Amino acid sequence: MKTDIEIAQEAEKLPIVKIAEKAGISEDDLELYGKYKAKLTEEFLSKISGNKKGKLILVTAINPTPAGEGKTTTSVGLGDALNRLGHKTVIALREPSLGPCFGIKGGAAGGGYAQVVPMEDLNLHFTGDFHAITSANNLLAALIDNHIQQGNELGIDTRQIVWKRCEDMNDRVLRNVVVGMGAKGDGFVREDHFVITVASEIMAVLCLATDMKDLKKRLARIIVAYTYDGRPVTAEDVKAVGSMAALLKDAIKPNLVQTLEHTPVIVHGGPFANIAHGCNSVRATDTALHLADYVVTEAGFGADLGAEKFLDIKCRVAGLHPDACVLVATIRALKYNGGVPKTELGAENLEALKKGIVNLEKHIENIQQYGVPVVVTLNSFLSDTPAEIEFVRNFCKERNCEFALSEVWAKGGEGGEELAKEVISTLENKESHYAPIYPDEMSLEDKIHTVATRIYGADDVTYTAVAKKQLAKITEMGFGNLPVCMAKTQYSLSDDPKKLGRPQNFDITVREAYVSAGAGFVVALTGSIVTMPGLPKRPAAFDIDVDESGKIVGLF
Repeated sequence: MKTDIEIAQEAEKLPIVKIAEKAGISEDDLELYGKYKAKLTEEFLSKISGNKKGKLILVTAINPTPAGEGKTTTSVGLGDALNRLGHKTVIALREPSLGPCFGIKGGAAGGGYAQVVPMEDLNLHFTGDFHAITSANNLLAALIDNHIQQGNELGIDTRQIVWKRCEDMNDRVLRNVVVGMGAKGDGFVREDHFVITVASEIMAVLCLATDMKDLKKRLARIIVAYTYDGRPVTAEDVKAVGSMAALLKDAIKPNLVQTLEHTPVIVHGGPFANIAHGCNSVRATDTALHLADYVVTEAGFGADLGAEKFLDIKCRVAGLHPDACVLVATIRALKYNGGVPKTELGAENLEALKKGIVNLEKHIENIQQYGVPVVVTLNSFLSDTPAEIEFVRNFCKERNCEFALSEVWAKGGEGGEELAKEVISTLENKESHYAPIYPDEMSLEDKIHTVATRIYGADDVTYTAVAKKQLAKITEMGFGNLPVCMAKTQYSLSDDPKKLGRPQNFDITVREAYVSAGAGFVVALTGSIVTMPGLPKRPAAFDIDVDESGKIVGLF
């Protein structure tokens, strides 16, 4: 059986100018990055802003398991299938992070015969967007420390610097560091911290900004520290906005690539969903909507994280109105939720399926709370049995959501036609009444409580003394009307990664909260979630290499 990278490398790619033509984009509207990838010009984005918008289809999934779900694979295959059926479709996805690529999760270009190419470029340096974000983040950090070194005119309290450096790599030893050691000219000694680039506020700012003017406004609002008397210090105060914007000048432009079947794909931005808001850029989604009749986009991890943040943060901020939601599951993952070990998932086990399908049930209920029609799709595996498939099909029908089998991993767009037809039928026959689940004016604690109880199924929320104090301070500063971005484990509906299925009788613990004033949301950290992941005992990096001809091997 061929690996994903072997399939991608053997595929015949079209020049990106040909892909652009299919979407109504001329060569003059592109900034080429080689033969197979390009950025869209600002002039083009302005030119299409008056176009009629297409329908928006969100792809999300159950909680991820070691068995695999295939959310991005489904997004790609669905886009290909819609195009095969004669519907002008553009896919809008996130850019992969180097951290999971070299760690344990792998990249984010799809899989099998439903992939985005060039796969190696996409999963590694791509067009340099993440490097630009990392540089802008660390330039701001350097300007803060330099301001203090040069006399500290603003009166920054070095014990209250909240801005963290970042790196797009899983590197646990950088979570807590000491900087400024050495001679007097080397700065003030203080504790510092790193986050992974995809958890940086700069990433969120870039993904939520509508244009350069909005980007600079958001950059200016970023709170980086507090003074000795408790006043916030912003990026504008340390005169960082212009230089950061200069580093992000090209990164703010969406990227155009293609699937194996030459469907146009706009790939831009990539915040993690467990520690950030988990959606590709507003600009990418908005551009796709102005280009196509149907837009397939996705949100990170399970629906309790990615979809919740897409629906409560991104749609609220950008004025988006999703028309349907595709919820991806696998029989293997549902059986894993039912207590079956990973080594035994290939055997038919209806009892475990019945026990584990409650995880899918909760995600169906969650999407329906937003008034968005749901289509459940099973990402097909050879080990799935007819009895197992029929059980899931009937389960979904009983809960007023549509069902379709997806075979896109093995068959590409052809294997997604059943799903595509079900999605089209849903769009034609069911109206979306999307609305976020809490209003802006609700208090921050009530917003957190709403997400925890209605989406996660928690009984209540408990707060550490630190978190309570921080939320009170955030509200006092005037940020109480912002949406909340919950940082929580992706593996469970609860804040305990070991509680699979549909946990009952649990509370969510918020241990820390801070405002991302530039992004426009308040982050609540729950459980033991960390913003700088570590590498596993056997990282994927061990298998990645370059052969004598310069071809990358072992990426997947």
